[in-house]
Amino acid sequence: MEIPQTLIDFLNHHKIVYEILHHPEAFTAQTIAAAEHIRGRHHAKVVMVKSGGQHLMTVVPADHRVDLEKIEKITGQPAVLQAESEFKLLFPDCAVGTMPPFGDLYGLTTYVDKSLTQEDFIVFEAGTHTDAIKLSYHDYERLAKPRVEDLATKLHPIQRR
Repeated sequence: MEIPQTLIDFLNHHKIVYEILHHPEAFTAQTIAAAEHIRGRHHAKVVMVKSGGQHLMTVVPADHRVDLEKIEKITGQPAVLQAESEFKLLFPDCAVGTMPPFGDLYGLTTYVDKSLTQEDFIVFEAGTHTDAIKLSYHDYERLAKPRVEDLATKLHPIQRR
């Protein structure tokens, strides 16, 4: 599978400076961050949530997890994480689980965790298990127009003795 042309056209149309990064096949945000030699806080992972019967695209750093209680407070509706089988048809031009964090391209509302707004750049999966895109957070926010909310909790590494 190739990087979705709609994503590339969207970035080019808006004259966004970006870098395409290639990495060994990877299936988790933390693994991709390691393969790209970036910190987890810079890797923007997409987590799909269903709330009030709607699919919501949430975007959080790889070293965070979506906090469903926070999502419920934001939306005023019960929220659940979605399994890949529940949303894969929404992203027909992407390998399962590799959708880029631009909900507008797929008719979805996008929420981004406020911690990402502190980063100078983000890296995100680009529709394949071997490609990612790096761009400035400012450009991402300008294009995606996400709702910025406190919606995630930082993961703490396991302490080994």
